[in-house]
Amino acid sequence: MPTPPPGAERLDVFMARANARYYATHPLLNDFITAPEISQVFGELLGAWAATVWVSMGSPAQVVLAEAGPGRGTLMSDMLRLITARVPAFAQALEVHLVETSPLMRQAQAAALAPFAARFPNTSPVWHTTLDTLPDGPLILVANEFLDALPIRQFLHTPEGWQEHYVQNGTFCLVPCPAPSLPDGRTLDPDCVVELCEPALDVARLLGQRFARTPGAALFLDYGHHSSQTGDSLQALRHARPAKPLDAAGEADLTAHVDFTAFAAAARHTGAAVWGAVTQGPFLRALGLMERTEHLAAHAGPQDAADLRSGAHRLAAPEKMGHLFRVMALTSPSLPMPPGFMKGPAE
Repeated sequence: MPTPPPGAERLDVFMARANARYYATHPLLNDFITAPEISQVFGELLGAWAATVWVSMGSPAQVVLAEAGPGRGTLMSDMLRLITARVPAFAQALEVHLVETSPLMRQAQAAALAPFAARFPNTSPVWHTTLDTLPDGPLILVANEFLDALPIRQFLHTPEGWQEHYVQNGTFCLVPCPAPSLPDGRTLDPDCVVELCEPALDVARLLGQRFARTPGAALFLDYGHHSSQTGDSLQALRHARPAKPLDAAGEADLTAHVDFTAFAAAARHTGAAVWGAVTQGPFLRALGLMERTEHLAAHAGPQDAADLRSGAHRLAAPEKMGHLFRVMALTSPSLPMPPGFMKGPAE
């Protein structure tokens, strides 16, 4: 194998290091806003989704309710508000587990969930740094904008053959390499850029193996594509504005579009049933986004009602987040189609 230039590191190594620093030092995440911060209805709908899946599992007496990349804790807080109020049996059965590496973010999550832990001690969160330490048993996992922050590798097909992006002194350099291998077996065209997110594929394989032997379901909501699409999607946000991805490592949020095609193939090969990916707008509408929004708006003041309707539009409209964001579920093969998916398991 060719030797990289002195001081150069693979793009995924650079991205992992930069994002670890960013999330450890930017606890309020002011550079972007996620769906749970836009409307409380988003989390309530996912809470109802989780409750419905729990019933489809046979309402087990103990179940792990986990979130990967829980941000400020807003999503889990909204889910628990719905669950504790509407499905008390589920509230008694669940244990909350959060996959989070940042100590500062864990503090924010603990504060957000403290009101529930006071009434339901089993909702006091247990934290993990990786998914593979979640306890055994039935599992319901949600992950909103989690996969997009996982580090990627980039491969370029050039007249000289395949080369991989490395980072050296804040700029890209190319190192010759073998052709990349994607789990869905797609044909890679000449003169293309291919992104490979190995940590995401590891997540898919881990959950596929788990769901093949133990009842479980996982819901992923993220921006990405579900096709044979290739291309450079690496991007950065700094001070809420687009930035150059290689500038000021650790001061910007680095993300890339999720390759749901590869993610689905990795999960399916290890035993999971795959549902979607579907676009976020129809998914949330199927769960009752507009009905719940109007119910809340009818009992709110004029400004709050306007904010609720504006939030629902932002989440579901095709020109907003409704088309860019996609939703995929992985489940045990024995479980029925989860809510929000209109078709059978992805082929």
